[in-house]
Amino acid sequence: MKKAIWFATLGLLLSMILVGCGEKTQEDIMTDLDSKLSEMTGYKAKSTMTLETGKEQQTYEVDVWHQVKSYYRVALQNENKDQSQIILRNDDGVFVLTPALNKSFRFQSDWPTNSSQVYLYESLIQDILMDPERSFQADEDYYIFQTNTNYQNKNLSTQEIKLNKKDLSPAQVKIMNADLEVLVQLDFTSFEWNASFNEGDFDMERNMTGAQMTEEPAMAEPQEQEAMTVYYPMFTPDGTQFDSSRNIETEKGERVVLQYMGEQPFTLIQERSQVVPASTPMNMSSGEPVDLGFTIGVMTEESLQWSYNGVDFFLASENLSTEEMMSIASSVYGTEEK
Repeated sequence: MKKAIWFATLGLLLSMILVGCGEKTQEDIMTDLDSKLSEMTGYKAKSTMTLETGKEQQTYEVDVWHQVKSYYRVALQNENKDQSQIILRNDDGVFVLTPALNKSFRFQSDWPTNSSQVYLYESLIQDILMDPERSFQADEDYYIFQTNTNYQNKNLSTQEIKLNKKDLSPAQVKIMNADLEVLVQLDFTSFEWNASFNEGDFDMERNMTGAQMTEEPAMAEPQEQEAMTVYYPMFTPDGTQFDSSRNIETEKGERVVLQYMGEQPFTLIQERSQVVPASTPMNMSSGEPVDLGFTIGVMTEESLQWSYNGVDFFLASENLSTEEMMSIASSVYGTEEK
């Protein structure tokens, strides 16, 4: 009798072990992800972002700090390391910093909760949890989800999110267009759960000063002998075409004004970037930071401004939607030497 009980007990233990070693169901993983979001106190993450949205592939290093609930620091640096940008969220608002130009904008904004954010773990997990049409598969090392997205750029329609089985940390994200062509790929190189932070880690002035100590000021003294390169958008809305270009001499140098006319007219202004004398944030009461992929822009109802490759751009229109302005801005890589 005792032997029968012993064998029955052994069989029960073995069955429990076998069940424990089995693959988790999608519902199990959903529960685990929800628990991760509610229990984590923050994280630090490093990743490499590759963009295929322009004429040439571009690579950026992305460094993210997040302290629950609403403190964020996202630092982006291009592969040439000649200009970085930092997005901050703290008790004073949301900031976009360009340290090399000593330039900063401050917003009263819902960022980052107002749209999907490819480099933020909680945004990716929310996209998984909230999409009833998501697909799921697993291999030896990863859980792989494909979901719909809510990116500001509506051309980024679906995404594949790969999570490590061991701890549900992010491994890779691919964002695709409607034809499933990969336009953005993010490869995580490190992820630290429940990271600790120091006082001032999310302070605007400290981040500006700290970044400037490791980055040389850019374009402070433009060389007069070099001809300015004019950039043209490769995308314009249907029924809108280039009309005219004029050059204006200002105290800060040359300014080029491109005029586009038709059904949705707009103006594109560009001039050499200048280092701002003081780093007092420019308050944008009605503005929003927008991710153009290669840089972070500043959007209002009728304008979009950004800095890239030593040039400040300002796009203005009363007729364009937010999506159309972002599409035009993202396509400004055509050039014509003066």
